[in-house]
Amino acid sequence: MQFTAHCETPLGGVTLASDGESLTGLWFDGQKYFGAGLCSAPTERKLPVFEKVREWLQVYFRGESPDFTPPLSLQGTPFRCAVWEKLLLIPYGNTATYGEIARMLSEVFGCQVSARAVGNAVGHNPASLIVPCHRVLGADGSLTGYAGGVERKRRLLELEGCCVGKSL
Repeated sequence: MQFTAHCETPLGGVTLASDGESLTGLWFDGQKYFGAGLCSAPTERKLPVFEKVREWLQVYFRGESPDFTPPLSLQGTPFRCAVWEKLLLIPYGNTATYGEIARMLSEVFGCQVSARAVGNAVGHNPASLIVPCHRVLGADGSLTGYAGGVERKRRLLELEGCCVGKSL
């Protein structure tokens, strides 16, 4: 069974999804791939995991680095899950490039991984913000795509105190 909840953030509404124990999704309302993997009629419910996520979001939007991660259960291919695990290693206030992540994964998989493949997996991240896909930049430091919108990505990085090229 799948459960959902909704909450507001300074950057718009977000929909949360859970299997009852762990967070399985977090999407800005209307973002690309919104609700990917949700059944057609999830049940809206108050759950402890949703309260943990709300607490995490409150800390984050105060401009602080949360010192905990809500329990996650993300569904995807082994490659996508490996990319999402690497995203969790990018510290608050820091960034990485798609190419850097591809090089790390090349060592893990023992074969060359393309930055484009990493970008595809990053774009399909089911737990936006918690799994910090907004911290991934183009090779030249540019704010390349973000499923929640590039302007939202810019604002998230500004909140974290990141300087990205000349655009911020």
